[in-house]
Amino acid sequence: MTEKTIIFTDLDGTLLDPVTYSSKAAEPALDLTRQKRIPVVFVSSKTRAELEVWRKRLDNHHPFVVENGGGIYIPERYFSFPVQGALRDGYRVICLGTPYQQVRMQFVQMRERLKIAVRGFGDMSLEEVVQRTGLTREDAALAKQREFSEPFLFTGVPDDRFLQAIEGEKLRWTQGQFFHVMGNHHKGRAVALLRSLYEREQGRMVSVGIGDSLNDLPFLLAVDRPVLVKRRSGRHDERIAIPGMLRTEHKGPEGWNEAVLGLMKQ
Repeated sequence: MTEKTIIFTDLDGTLLDPVTYSSKAAEPALDLTRQKRIPVVFVSSKTRAELEVWRKRLDNHHPFVVENGGGIYIPERYFSFPVQGALRDGYRVICLGTPYQQVRMQFVQMRERLKIAVRGFGDMSLEEVVQRTGLTREDAALAKQREFSEPFLFTGVPDDRFLQAIEGEKLRWTQGQFFHVMGNHHKGRAVALLRSLYEREQGRMVSVGIGDSLNDLPFLLAVDRPVLVKRRSGRHDERIAIPGMLRTEHKGPEGWNEAVLGLMKQ
């Protein structure tokens, strides 16, 4: 790619292995993005606390999108022009989502009204989050620091009545490793906003979006070059179908590496 490029990427199951959470297989492509000064923007269901850790682990200093688009964190003075947003801990924060306390309250009310067996992170002990996610205790504690969304699981088979009730409450739901309930926000809106800031700074840019799950669909629709990474099962998420979308041959971070190196050669 000779044009100015920006990469928006999901983490779990995409840049990070869905079981080990390792990004090692993607290191050649990550090194190349650093050499070419291509911004790699994390667009994740993870919390701010989690993403701050991953930015350090992966030597990433760019803006990031938390909790499926609930909030955008932009390092202060990252852009040469002022960005509208609350100044918090060295970031300009653009809040697009509903506060967690409100989402959690509505989640509990729907569960009680419908008498459906469903459990959110707010119901789970730290040990249960560790067991269900495979995260370390330290990372699981960061995952429980929610601001905009509630990850949840059905005790049995997913019940469409609960998902319909979420929509009836003017909330949204999506699915990655977990189901997530949230306010009226999604990754696509956050990516479109960030892309406009980058283009205000640098002019026209080619945007690449890399994801693997349904919760990535909104931002894959918002980029020039969407990439769907093969999942742990060895298949692509069949619910995502975008004309011209690249589908990787490999899974997780190996697929991420394949996609980015391939695009760089074009």
